Amino acid sequence: MSSASTATPHDTMVAPAARAERLSKVYGKAETSVVALDEVTVAFARGQFTAIMGPSGSGKSTLLHCLAGLDSVTSGSAFIGETDLTNLDDKRLTALRRDRVGFVFQAYNLVPTLNALENITLPMDLAGRKPDQEWLNTVIDVVGLRDRLKHRPTELSGGQQQRVACARALASRPDVVFADEPTGNLDSRAGAEVLGFLRRSVQDMGQNVIMVTHDPVAAAYADRALFLADGRIVEDMPAPTAELVLDHIKHFELSTSES
Repeated sequence: MSSASTATPHDTMVAPAARAERLSKVYGKAETSVVALDEVTVAFARGQFTAIMGPSGSGKSTLLHCLAGLDSVTSGSAFIGETDLTNLDDKRLTALRRDRVGFVFQAYNLVPTLNALENITLPMDLAGRKPDQEWLNTVIDVVGLRDRLKHRPTELSGGQQQRVACARALASRPDVVFADEPTGNLDSRAGAEVLGFLRRSVQDMGQNVIMVTHDPVAAAYADRALFLADGRIVEDMPAPTAELVLDHIKHFELSTSES
């Protein structure tokens, strides 16, 4: 098993979908400071599904939030395509999150008074933009909810609600979709449905997905798994399987207990 604090871009000819360069995030000051990310450099190739894993407090969610522009960085840079998020003011950062980034969280965050279709198109409606109907139809068909579009969230199962949230994240055709524990509130069957949809969005639609998860089975849907510990990348695993991920976790826990 390799050990490294950095990962390099997969393709130097085409700008990655997202990347971090010597990215650090420190909470607090002086004696009370906590280093959440420690000069992380990593690139996420286009058309790729990446899982970010690590124990609690490893920095995995902080990395996702900094890459998505949801949290500021202490030093270094975070990029979406060629855009350096650290150079954007609040207005331009808000516009970037709205127009170029999709989000899927553990909580579905659907508006209860809107039906599924209205929830899917809500971000574009708020921005005053009409959806690309052909792309929207593709998303709806891939997510498999065409017969549920007129139903409100209370009329949908948890898995269906999360698939609506995934469709909402994809509807504006963002540069990157960031998913933070998207199956955390779902049973195994519903979770598999959501992960299958995210997988197909990459494989069939050319989307880019970066997902934080603690679940080895979820990570197995990805093309690549990054493992964080103490704010650094300690493993970059191509073609992860649930067994490989579990072996890595067991090895890490053993080495930590012995140190």
